[in-house]
Amino acid sequence: MKITFMGAGSTVFAKNVLGDCMCTPALCESEIALYDIDKERLEESEIILSAINKNVNDGKAQIKSYLGVESRKEALKNADFVVNAIQVGGYEPSTLIDFEIPRKYGLKQTIADTMGIGGIMRALRTIPVIEEFARDMEEVCPNAYFLNYTNPMAMLTGFMQRYTKVKTIGLCHSVQVCSEHLLKDLEMEDKLQGRKELIAGINHMGWLLEIYDKDGNDLYPEIRKRALTKNKSEKHNDMVRYEYIKHFGYYCTESSEHNAEYNPYFIKSNYPELIDKFNIPLDEYPRRCVDQIKRWKDEKEKILNNGNVTHERSLEYASYIMEAIVTGKPYKIGGNVLNNNLIENLSKDACVEVPCLVDNMGIHPTYVGKLPTQLAAMNMTNINAQLLTIEAAVTKDKNKIYQAAMLDPHTAAELSIDDIIKMCDEMIEAHGEYMKCYK
Repeated sequence: MKITFMGAGSTVFAKNVLGDCMCTPALCESEIALYDIDKERLEESEIILSAINKNVNDGKAQIKSYLGVESRKEALKNADFVVNAIQVGGYEPSTLIDFEIPRKYGLKQTIADTMGIGGIMRALRTIPVIEEFARDMEEVCPNAYFLNYTNPMAMLTGFMQRYTKVKTIGLCHSVQVCSEHLLKDLEMEDKLQGRKELIAGINHMGWLLEIYDKDGNDLYPEIRKRALTKNKSEKHNDMVRYEYIKHFGYYCTESSEHNAEYNPYFIKSNYPELIDKFNIPLDEYPRRCVDQIKRWKDEKEKILNNGNVTHERSLEYASYIMEAIVTGKPYKIGGNVLNNNLIENLSKDACVEVPCLVDNMGIHPTYVGKLPTQLAAMNMTNINAQLLTIEAAVTKDKNKIYQAAMLDPHTAAELSIDDIIKMCDEMIEAHGEYMKCYK
């Protein structure tokens, strides 16, 4: 079996996903192909993964690196699974552009990788790259599964599912830790064991629709009461999502710093006091990038630990999906798939996040039905911009970019149409070669 990792220079993430595979008996003897365009980071990843292979896997996996576009087809050839974790443009210049130009127009952001003008631009420079991946895969590994971890999840995964023949699933980290984080934060740890739950919606705004304890008792009444009390009584890092519970009735999957920019309610120039009131970390993603770049050398040495690097299987979905497909042992995930009426009151073309069963026949999304009206409405404000961004990438029509930005809830709440168009044009120009097809 062959596992190809695209963007293997994302060393920590590659370590987690591929380390998981080497800790899994059904996967531990795989051929592992590491692909990246950054020579130094690719070499660092190979060193760390080779150490894991030696220390936890008795060297059973075969690890080989592939550098640059000219070696991409060879990296993909005969792959059974392709894990995608690329970042097109990196921190500098692209992430800086995505924050600095909008800030000039008065548009503040926190993460800017999933929604908003930052998410739109990230999708537009990434879709042409993953389209090249798809064409190569259709040629050299047509039966492989494409496991996408790259953001903006719904836009990239939705493009792959609608416009390529590649078997694609979008995977996020937030679904499997959603209710655990909530219950621990509300001091309800005693309800963790044996709990039952249903999560569905869209990526980063999937809704914890139902949650019960092991005896079948509904936990939401107590959750709603405690969340309301906590937001009133103290500053904490999850205030936006608790405000969702207060006004919309339900908790959602991704963090408050993300969700602060997915709607028109919290980051508002006319109400600057909301930033402090809801403890919103503006410009959080650039800060993380700077910190990670600064700490990477020490982090690398810590991971390597003089060659004694080790690994224990994590909660990331990738290895469990591969194991289920290879062995037939069923496994349930929260996956990002094409809607096709799985959620009745969301667009059929939307990329939705729903429970999926995985076995040796593949990945099987489950029917959810209708979301509560207010939750579907919140999701659709994001889906509208997502669908238009995908259309812009497919048609190369700059007007679609403007329309996507106009329909993004945070952007529309802050800027005039004229300023939205000016900002988009300035960002397209600043991104240079990445956006040349839209000029």
